[in-house]
Amino acid sequence: MQRTKILHLLASETPMPQVLAKGWVRTRRDAKDFSFIELNDGSCLRNIQVIASDTLPNYEDIKKITTGSAIEVTGKMVESQGQGQKFEIIAENLVLLGGAGEDFPLQKKRHSDEFLRSIAHLRPRSNKFGAAFRIRSEMAWAVHDFFHGRGFRYVHTPIITASDCEGAGEMFKVTTLNLETPPMKDGKVDFSQDFFGKAANLTVSGQLEGEMFALALGDIYTFGPTFRAENSNTRRHAAEFWMIEPEMAFCDLQGDMQLAEDFVRHLVRHALEHCAEDLALFNQFVNPGLLDTLKNIEGNEFVRLPYREAIEIMQNSGKKFEFPVFFGCDMQSEHEQFLTEEHFKRPVIVFDYPEQIKAFYMRMNEDGETVAAMDVLVPGIGELIGGSQREERMDRLTARMEKMGLNPDDYGWYLDSRRYGSVPHAGFGLGFERLLMLVTGIPNIRDVSPFPRVPGWAEF
Repeated sequence: MQRTKILHLLASETPMPQVLAKGWVRTRRDAKDFSFIELNDGSCLRNIQVIASDTLPNYEDIKKITTGSAIEVTGKMVESQGQGQKFEIIAENLVLLGGAGEDFPLQKKRHSDEFLRSIAHLRPRSNKFGAAFRIRSEMAWAVHDFFHGRGFRYVHTPIITASDCEGAGEMFKVTTLNLETPPMKDGKVDFSQDFFGKAANLTVSGQLEGEMFALALGDIYTFGPTFRAENSNTRRHAAEFWMIEPEMAFCDLQGDMQLAEDFVRHLVRHALEHCAEDLALFNQFVNPGLLDTLKNIEGNEFVRLPYREAIEIMQNSGKKFEFPVFFGCDMQSEHEQFLTEEHFKRPVIVFDYPEQIKAFYMRMNEDGETVAAMDVLVPGIGELIGGSQREERMDRLTARMEKMGLNPDDYGWYLDSRRYGSVPHAGFGLGFERLLMLVTGIPNIRDVSPFPRVPGWAEF
């Protein structure tokens, strides 16, 4: 007999004469002639109740089964005589697949997030994290569904790269050299003797390579891991995270902003439609008001606001900010929260930023001081998306690179796209973990990553 997932058993409209269920014991309690087992297989939030009678030949062994143990149950699924569930399984055969000791750390009580991070290999079995990672899976599918439905091609960009997309220098080096006695030349490490014959790093973005494919295939997107060696211990930053980066040929900033808004609203709508049970858990126990926030995002058009006007709104608000607000400042979380949660009370797309606070590849506007960049800010998170129209003009692009201390010779392959059939194009990056923080209401990025990588922590 084939196993049926508990999700499908609970969705059934009628009892079943014979079912096979497998999963992990959440709780077990004994009555006079029965043992009641709450069984969960991870397919959904809810458990199914298993009733094991003392007439079973191995009943004495069943009474010794502990929380966390894995079992296999064959029996009849009948309408429940108790409250709280529609169906239950009357066990006809129950097999212990894998026992769990009395020291199994996930008992029937609430555990702190800090404790659960220390047992990240077990925390998916808890209600909260089982729900979080089911939602993560569903959101990954929604990403591909969105772009596939719009004719985008999925491109895998390198994880190891010799280019620094952001020009920030906060990158993890990849090397096979002996770090205790590396080869030296002119007082510096000689990377010509390294595996790749030059210095290499883990990527911070697939954008530059993505642009190359957009200028061949039209509309593409990447979805993969990226890495930042930034010593930041905030709740929104991690050293390893996943990025979704679409790139579109023949697209300007207006088209870029429209796609970003459509994308976010699609993802939120998908979560509301397909993750209702798990979202209800987060709305009740993690972030009251979460569902209202998500419905607000899904149901309303985003505000579009030039950076200069955003600064003026904050300067004239009468609100005292910890970080000063002035034209040329890089907006902080408190600024983003004010715009989205207090002033507009919905998502805001801020665009046309001062060129000195944005990356070299962003297209210079005609005013000579701003670039065609945009950020999507959402309530509860702040910046969710950063994007821009790319600089397609060779002379402008090389001038920006030199101004920012980048050697154009190191980006010859990238500049070729401006030499051979350059066209206006645009794109953006969405941090997948920040999306999950938005959708679940979980306030710390460490708790939406299966095995988080942050400064001082690379366990499991």
